[in-house]
Amino acid sequence: MIQYIIKDMVSMARYIPFGLLLGIPAGVIFSGILARGRKKGEVSPVPIIVFNIYAALMMSITYLSRENGSRIGLDLELFSTWGINTRNNAYVVENILLFVPYGFLCCWAFPGVRKFFRCTLVGALTSLGIEILQLATGRGYFQIDDILTNTIGAMLGYILFRLLT
Repeated sequence: MIQYIIKDMVSMARYIPFGLLLGIPAGVIFSGILARGRKKGEVSPVPIIVFNIYAALMMSITYLSRENGSRIGLDLELFSTWGINTRNNAYVVENILLFVPYGFLCCWAFPGVRKFFRCTLVGALTSLGIEILQLATGRGYFQIDDILTNTIGAMLGYILFRLLT
């Protein structure tokens, strides 16, 4: 299983340039919008830019890396992906790992998300949005397990943020 995870993570590195290309300008614009009406130094652009880079990278991995109509399906059975085979188990772990930085970066960039429930809710809603978009475009299967594992990842990101700050 570890071999699958490492291989998949290495293959996702090819989306880093896109994340930088889209995330940096979006982060600069977004941090400028958030800074309006606030005192200088109240809003640091760095966490917002890093968050936007990661969000662009996440969208590349979960949406743009797939062709329209390549994956069509709906799976509402909880825990249906775990235990089938080593490959599927790796996907479950990867879904958790994908959202750990997201939960961490949400807390770092947006002080209003620095509560456990809020961070968990943002992670769950982001995951739900990704799943709906994948279903609508056929670029991924809508799986309830993905929402659960992504939300767990966001929770772990929150815990990591709390431990490190």
